[in-house]
Amino acid sequence: MRGSTGWHPVRRANRVKSLLRVTCGCLAAMPTFAARIELSVHDRDGRGVADVVVVALPANASVVSPTVRQREPAIMDQVARQFVPYVLVVQTGTSVAFPNSDTVAHQVYSFSAPKRFQLALYHGHAHPPLVFDKPGLVVLGCNIHDDMLAYIYVTPSPYFGKTDASGKVLLDDLPAGGYELRLWNPRFNEPQSELTRTAHLQAEQRLALSIQLTRALTPEPRPKPVKPGWNDY
Repeated sequence: MRGSTGWHPVRRANRVKSLLRVTCGCLAAMPTFAARIELSVHDRDGRGVADVVVVALPANASVVSPTVRQREPAIMDQVARQFVPYVLVVQTGTSVAFPNSDTVAHQVYSFSAPKRFQLALYHGHAHPPLVFDKPGLVVLGCNIHDDMLAYIYVTPSPYFGKTDASGKVLLDDLPAGGYELRLWNPRFNEPQSELTRTAHLQAEQRLALSIQLTRALTPEPRPKPVKPGWNDY
């Protein structure tokens, strides 16, 4: 009898709905099969170009997550009267720390619209990290040493990288779909300051791209030599 077996149509229906909810939740949480882009950038003579910012901006804006993937602050250090690294790329909303590991004091500033700021003359870790909450290019300088120069490229996309010394970069964990690829470097001397390409990725696709510049790069900046025993502040 139904009473003796504990079977009840309402309870059974609720159990089936509960199982469906759990199953659907698990399916929704399953990761998609990500694609990747292997990209290389060469100058007009075929040599690899380092420090090229490469951003994959999804054509579908809903794919771009507002969540910052990098939890720890990015680092823009100062060593031997140079910013290190020369080019830094971060996602919008990322904090950037500006330690001074140099033997002399620096006064870091930027007049760029996405992030105007000035850090008073300091050594070590005197200032808290700054949040870069607007996309765009931020040019850095030092009020004490005019030849110090660096760049922070801020992008809303979580899919970005920077070429290594051989001119190569790997962008992985890309959802399938269309992308606009944006490439930037301060030494580009192309008709457009930022190069663009389009790509459409299938699930698990491995796309290899090679880009060769048509014009010579602008000269690489060289810091002023430091005289022995010369000390600032």
